[in-house]
Parts: sequence; structure tokens; C-alpha cells
Amino acid sequence: MTDPSATTARSRRGDIIDAPGSEARFTFPATGDERTLLTAMLTAQRATLELKCAGLEGELATCPAAPSTLSLLGLVRHLTDVERHWFRRVLAGQDVPRLYTSPDNPDGDFDDAATADPAAAWAAWRAEAAFADELITTAPDLDIEGTDPWRGRVCLRWVVVHMIEEYARHNGHADLLRERIDGVIGA
Repeated sequence: MTDPSATTARSRRGDIIDAPGSEARFTFPATGDERTLLTAMLTAQRATLELKCAGLEGELATCPAAPSTLSLLGLVRHLTDVERHWFRRVLAGQDVPRLYTSPDNPDGDFDDAATADPAAAWAAWRAEAAFADELITTAPDLDIEGTDPWRGRVCLRWVVVHMIEEYARHNGHADLLRERIDGVIGA
């Protein structure tokens, strides 16, 4: 049996990824005001999604666990619609449609990813993240509220915490998808 320490200096699985920006994602201060910390954590989770997809183009829509339609591009599209829902529709009160899902196609974010344009999906994701960041930054406080059909009254604080959780959960999926596509692993 080969001694793993003889071939690598890595101490754990998460140390393996080596991509530009990887080391900077979680370097923000661990103390400070609530808005700053929540925004920084959400930004780090978004950067993790980008990192998991880095260097892939045609493979982004790969569904490596048939019959599932789960793919990295599907995750990007899903998180775009989630950001759009919570920040534009619920908190800002905008009457905008979801981009990828509908009552007739509730899983369109994933099911239609195989024929989707990755550049357009990333542009939409960036636009929704920018809108959310602006709303978070300019809101008078984290107690502003909106109404969601699922949760009822929600405040900005809850939405940001929920988005961190949403990204963290789906970044776990992205870990597995990326490893299955090309073997790249890490935090």
C-alpha cells in the first residue's frame, strides 16, 4: 500500500483545488457589522459557484448522474431564478417573470440546460447578483420586508441568510458534479 503523504503534501481533500481566486474567497474579516459579514459570506458562496464551473464550457450542461438533469449550468440557471425571486420579486416588489422556470415547466432551469447558452446564463446570473448586492447595500436596514407566497412576510436579513444556505447546499452539488466531469476537487 502506498503512503498518501509520500505523493502529496495535501492534508485533506479540500486543499486540492488550485485556481485563481480560490484562496481569496474567504479572506474577509470574521468580525464586523451584520450587513458586512452577511454580504461577504454571500459573495464568497457566489465565488465558489464560479470556481466550481471555471474552465468548463461545453461540459457545463453535462448531467453525470443519469437520469438526473442536475448540471453545473442548471445550478447557475437555478440560482439566477432564486436570486431574481427573492430580491426582485419579493423584496423589491417587481412584477418580473422567472427566467427559466414556469408553472408549465417548473424544472426548466435544469431540464432545458442542455440547449442553453452558457454565456447568456452567466450574464443573467451576474445581473441578478448585482441587483441583489445593490439592494442589500442601499436598504436602510436588514429589516425591510416583502411577502413571499411560500414563507409569508420575510425580511432582507432572512433572505440573505437563506441565499447563503441555498448557495452552500448547491455548491456541494457542484463539488460532486465537477469531480464527475473532470476529476477536479476541492473547496
